[in-house]
Amino acid sequence: MTLTGPTTEAAEAKGSAGRAGAARAVALLTLVALGALIPLLGPSAALRGTGEAAAPGVSGIALLRAVLFAALCVPAGELFVDRLVRRLPGVPDERPARWAPYAAAAGFVAALGLASVVSTGDLVPHSLGQIDVGGLYRSREGRLALLEVNAFLLAGLCALSRRPATQAGPLAAVVVAEALRAHPTTEHGPLLGSGLTLVHLTCAALWVGGLLSALRTLGRWRSDAAGAGLLGLYARVAAVLLAAITASGAWSSLRRMPPGTVLDQLTTTAYGRTVLAKVVLVGAVTVLALCARRRLRRAADPLSACVPARVEVLALGLVVAVSGLLTALPLPIRWS
Repeated sequence: MTLTGPTTEAAEAKGSAGRAGAARAVALLTLVALGALIPLLGPSAALRGTGEAAAPGVSGIALLRAVLFAALCVPAGELFVDRLVRRLPGVPDERPARWAPYAAAAGFVAALGLASVVSTGDLVPHSLGQIDVGGLYRSREGRLALLEVNAFLLAGLCALSRRPATQAGPLAAVVVAEALRAHPTTEHGPLLGSGLTLVHLTCAALWVGGLLSALRTLGRWRSDAAGAGLLGLYARVAAVLLAAITASGAWSSLRRMPPGTVLDQLTTTAYGRTVLAKVVLVGAVTVLALCARRRLRRAADPLSACVPARVEVLALGLVVAVSGLLTALPLPIRWS
């Protein structure tokens, strides 16, 4: 009994852990599939009855944008949590496997797809012969698309190197490129718009990716004290990130929907309807974050805060999908 008992128990524990891991993988794939429905089906729902016309292939573009944003969040969050962990004394050595290389590969594919659309004059190419790679160098939007492709490729190489922290440079290049792309020079006050998008996207990537990475790290640790310390550090920074996201997002929306027309455009334009859906989701995420923070401070087991935090991650995934949809929809008319 003394020889076979521990072996049997270890085998059972290993099998149970394997089944739990498989269940989590299936749940993750299911959630990713459901999240993809938002950019795929969202344009038709948002545009219904508005009289607006969407660009060709808007659903595919929205999906690619959502994948690109998610690919930015994952490595940014891992770098963010690595920095938080270094500030904690006596933490366990265990770390979850890095998802950054896979995220960089997904971002590279998404950026490549978006660049192919730009190369054909914002039309969806139906063959390789329609893609004009050289034409990308002749336009501002094309050069920014190429910058994102190369930045994700470099980020992936950095993630596989011995110094994964060097990903920060390529990831920052993606954020800058997205900020400049979203606000062309023909726009009124493009520098201000790009600055707002830069702040909004940076803080959002750290918030979403940081929470995902923190929860994955806690899953590897067995120390309640270290886990509570990591969640506490993240929660304090996340409060500042949320404030910056809210301020920059509201300001950006008001630049495109003047205050006197906001109520009308929130219900009569595709952009406004999607902004409204995003606001509702962010509101739900904020409630979950406050619930997790309260448990962290007052509950007998601080790690019970992981329960609302996990739901918060799922809701943030929906926010990312809606954000991808928002960037693909036609901008509202600035009513006087």
